[in-house]
Amino acid sequence: MKSGEHAAVGGVVSVVAAFVLFPGSTGMAHLALVGAGIVVSVLIDLDHFVIARWLTGDWRHLERAVKNPRVGLIEQEKVFADMDGEGLTPRRLLSHHLIGGVVTFAVVLVGRPTLAAFVAIVLYAHIVCDYLRDLDYA
Repeated sequence: MKSGEHAAVGGVVSVVAAFVLFPGSTGMAHLALVGAGIVVSVLIDLDHFVIARWLTGDWRHLERAVKNPRVGLIEQEKVFADMDGEGLTPRRLLSHHLIGGVVTFAVVLVGRPTLAAFVAIVLYAHIVCDYLRDLDYA
């Protein structure tokens, strides 16, 4: 999915999760949670560049996105277009699962289990959307 699509889904999921998990919080706290949820939902995709670097041995995909902001922000399908058949898709999904698990566990360890549930829900929605897109359902 494109970043804008992940931001939209992350925003909707974050609104619902914030109200369900933090019912007594103020409007500003909910707004901060929604903003954080959107950021988490979009930034987890930065792992694609690390995986592409590992598979190709260079940073050309990151360079393509940075040097041409239109490709990096609007035409994102062009960033990894040359990676078909190189194993990016299963590795990025595995990476998302690993990152999500580690981040969620880390938040639990610092004593914020409800916040950890929030992060897990947002990242779960991101991963489900990726699966749906890969299966041509979205």
